[in-house]
Amino acid sequence: MSKSFGTFHALDDANIKIEKGEFFSLLGPSGCGKTTLLRIIAGFETPDVGVVSFDGKNIIGIDPNKRQSNTVFQNYALFPHLSVFENVAFPMRIRKENKKDIERKVMEYLHLVQLDAHVNKKPNQLSGGQKQRVAIARALINEPSVLLLDEPLSALDAKLRSNLLVELDKIHDQIGITFIYVTHDQSEALSVSDRIAVMNQGKVLQIGSPFEIYENPATEFVAKFIGETNLFDSRVVECEPYKNNEFMCTLDVPALGKTIKVTDYDKTEPGQQISFTVRPEKVRITLEEPHKSDRELNVFRGIVEEPVYSGFQSKFFVKLDNGTELKVFKQHQNYLEDGPEIAWKDTVYVSWSANDGYIVEVINQ
Repeated sequence: MSKSFGTFHALDDANIKIEKGEFFSLLGPSGCGKTTLLRIIAGFETPDVGVVSFDGKNIIGIDPNKRQSNTVFQNYALFPHLSVFENVAFPMRIRKENKKDIERKVMEYLHLVQLDAHVNKKPNQLSGGQKQRVAIARALINEPSVLLLDEPLSALDAKLRSNLLVELDKIHDQIGITFIYVTHDQSEALSVSDRIAVMNQGKVLQIGSPFEIYENPATEFVAKFIGETNLFDSRVVECEPYKNNEFMCTLDVPALGKTIKVTDYDKTEPGQQISFTVRPEKVRITLEEPHKSDRELNVFRGIVEEPVYSGFQSKFFVKLDNGTELKVFKQHQNYLEDGPEIAWKDTVYVSWSANDGYIVEVINQ
């Protein structure tokens, strides 16, 4: 599917298949095409090329109100003069449904979003989170096959956003319909999605489970956008059979000043230029040099340039002997009576196993 606005290519050959009942997220930075794709699914935009199919039926040309989907917007779109009850009841009143059925279903869905005690309030009497739950109940009362959520939590503060995200996941589990969730927040997508499509500049770069997206990023962009990482341009020196259908590859990494070891499931050819990544939490940091008892351990020495204490963990920016900076996360698993063990300007050793690094992508030469 493709869509342009003048000379701007909002979508460039985007091809996604979403399974029935999935919590599927469209993730990417502003302007990447995710909202355009959602609006095409909803029927508010028409693609230049391509189709949208629900259960094998092309719905391009069908009006938004006649599709099997409903949309929850980030600005709530509630009627300010109507009560919570009447906002949720509005779609049923438009269809002129039975009064008793309206009352029963509205209370059923208000209970689902935990707003039973707020039925008579107006939107201006509600918090941001409560307003969004009203919008969700109103969308769900139509019993759509697909619920489209366009950055529904972006206007909320961090703690409320986190709490409502958990509630949204619970609602999905209870009703079992397909959720398509648009967000630029990778932590949101990772925490609730069955699968994620990472997008950039109108293209779908990778589709996979949160685990696959985080642990096995397909491109440099995905590696950098999903969480934090250390990323280096490298050259393959050799790749030889290792174990469990893996290869042990030796990489020449100019930024690190020496070769390192990394395991891979593909035999990358010697001389090939690649991108290599290792997540900060995979890197160990110690004051004593680790015993390099096997060839799988990559060890470097450096100085702590900046320690950042965050309660449950510390983030260290370590300047290696050759001047390259490496990010390291250290989890605080035990009580720290005298504060963190490693401090500013300490000489430290950073290390990671060959199994903890990852060849992100082969660079075209």
